[in-house]
Amino acid sequence: MYTSKFGLKLDPFSIAPDPRFLFMSDRHREALAHLMWGVASPGGIAGGSGGGFVLLTGDIGAGKTTICRCFLQQIPSRCNVGYIFNPKLSVIELLESICEEFHITLPPDKAIFPTAKAYFDSLNSHLLDRHAAGESCVLIIDEAQNLAPEVLEQLRLLTNLETDQRKLLQIVLIGQPELRDMLARPDLEQLAQRVTARCHLDALNLAETRQYIAHRLTVAGLIGNLPFDGPALKRIHELTRGVPRRINLLCGRALLGVWAKGEQQADRAMIDRAAKEVFGLDSKRKADVKQRRTKIAIAVLALLLASALGALAVWSSQPKAQPTLPASPPAQ
Repeated sequence: MYTSKFGLKLDPFSIAPDPRFLFMSDRHREALAHLMWGVASPGGIAGGSGGGFVLLTGDIGAGKTTICRCFLQQIPSRCNVGYIFNPKLSVIELLESICEEFHITLPPDKAIFPTAKAYFDSLNSHLLDRHAAGESCVLIIDEAQNLAPEVLEQLRLLTNLETDQRKLLQIVLIGQPELRDMLARPDLEQLAQRVTARCHLDALNLAETRQYIAHRLTVAGLIGNLPFDGPALKRIHELTRGVPRRINLLCGRALLGVWAKGEQQADRAMIDRAAKEVFGLDSKRKADVKQRRTKIAIAVLALLLASALGALAVWSSQPKAQPTLPASPPAQ
């Protein structure tokens, strides 16, 4: 509704993972570079002896899927990609899904009652054929924090598929921060040692939040000033904590309010009203309480530090007591 008011050709705050709107903060640029390195490294299309896992993690709504979509658009033509977005699978289901992604069919005699070995052997044969043709294969697993330990172990075994010169399959794991905790477990140490690159997407800071909003509006076709004043932009960062998806939800609702009221810019009060509608009635109160708690904690720590320094100063200034010599023994 508000796109025509601001002369926009696209919805700037859609939550769909559209690569055109990808905002390249330093961490997003690093994440994309890690993914591209995974397919162009010695274990990727360039040949060599690399391979293993590339790990991309980030909080909910941090932009992992958008990074992945941008990555898929830039993959070289001689790189075959399998993409699994629902990893709540058993070992057999995982191997079946991988074969489906790479268009691998089992031999007729093994397709009736397929086993893990049948899928594994067919996948190995396919990867060898692609290698002989000068191609490479990359498997991307989204929401990888949902993988069961036995499935992760099966993925580790897939990285054993290799020639004398190189690994045949590069695996990219994309997931929430729990994925890092999983790989820190002692029983997954062998897999953790095969992670060749790690990158974590943090939330945006205040400056990056402003740049993110301006970037999306510019891509959508905005010409002129931002439809948010300074206090509104600061409030957006406070309420969303710099999470891109939350920023999209809040900004989209705020611009709808601007359109409905016939205004030209959203102010802080309008952002608070939009937050109540998008995040719930207690959103503003929770953000304010969190701010107050942070300030109180800082004040308490400063007070404790000052008290400790004062006590130390008083103790240092007191004269030291002289040791008392024992009395002389009585004469015989």
